[in-house]
Amino acid sequence: MSGTSTADERLQVLEAITDTALGHLGQDLVVAKILARVREVLGVDTATVLRHDPDARQLQAIAASGIEEEVFQDVRIAVGAGFAGRVAADRRPVILDHVDETTVVNTLLQERGLRTLLGVPMVAGDELIGVLHVGSVTSREFSEADVELLRLVAARLALALQIENSATDRAAAAALQRSLLPGRLPVVAGMEFSARYVPGTEPGVGGDWYDLFPLPGDRLGIVMGDVAGHGLNAAVIMGRLRSALRAYALESDDPAEVLSKLDRKVQHFEPGTLATVVYGLVTASRDKVAISLAGHLPPVLAAPDRPSAFVDVPVDPPIGVTGPRRRRTVVDLPPGGSLVFYTDGLVERRDQLIDLGLQRLVDVVTPEQPGVVCARVMAALVGATPAQDDIALLAARRIPA
Repeated sequence: MSGTSTADERLQVLEAITDTALGHLGQDLVVAKILARVREVLGVDTATVLRHDPDARQLQAIAASGIEEEVFQDVRIAVGAGFAGRVAADRRPVILDHVDETTVVNTLLQERGLRTLLGVPMVAGDELIGVLHVGSVTSREFSEADVELLRLVAARLALALQIENSATDRAAAAALQRSLLPGRLPVVAGMEFSARYVPGTEPGVGGDWYDLFPLPGDRLGIVMGDVAGHGLNAAVIMGRLRSALRAYALESDDPAEVLSKLDRKVQHFEPGTLATVVYGLVTASRDKVAISLAGHLPPVLAAPDRPSAFVDVPVDPPIGVTGPRRRRTVVDLPPGGSLVFYTDGLVERRDQLIDLGLQRLVDVVTPEQPGVVCARVMAALVGATPAQDDIALLAARRIPA
């Protein structure tokens, strides 16, 4: 086939990238089929798709035709380095008329004997999705028509990969979050619990979580937290915070010290992360709870024969924010008393002040069985309106004598 594509040949590729018959194939097979047709029409020997990882600022080979070893060997190129890196950094087509160590960093391109390369960025909206490039083992010139054809293919692949990335991230984040939330609340002598978790309608799963765990000495840890952000990254960070907090809780009986260690860990290993957390430690006698707040909304305390109220606990900076020494407050938990922990998605609404949601919450919390309390709270604050943000709710009650 000639080196420069004709109008009829270009039409074949257009049919390939819009062919609804490809819809029954998996994403990998669709991309492989498109790359094979691109090779045929452009008369090239190789075609490769590299996906952009914005966190690592790298390109990773995820599909190839004629040079499959790029995928098999997990080729990764830094944005700005070599041929593909330059395409990604400049976001414009690049043509190479010679391939050697001065123009490419991927030695597989040299080993394959390629002499000419054409690469175009894969962009969806303002987002760089990756790079598509083709190569020839003979010297040749790529025409403007060739470049435009490859850009068209790149746009189609970018959209497909963006959709796939989004769906994969959502599914992975949701699965990770489900796996980290307690499947069953623990059975603890002298205490009873109930919880609710509702994903928000905003795109992407958030980083809300709650946790209950027994500790040595018949004590009990209660956690409610909210990682800033949405999507898989927030869910991953949430999992790390959950595990780290549990580990620190085994080392210290002071919630303020536990949150201080968690903050130090986050600022060292994951700078830029921001999370609000409340950690409560229930004594073996169940009559007291030591509480520390890291930027989180205070729990509600409901006890027999007294009005429900927010626990009077000082609010320290969120996890990830440097501030003064963190503080601990010890709260009495009388027989039949309940503590209700929650995330801001329960009380915040775009069309009203948060104070209204907080007042409504304290008005409906009572020292009844936790299941009844959670049902009443959700009915009053959520009702028939879908939550915009994730909602986590946990009620813990000291069983009456």
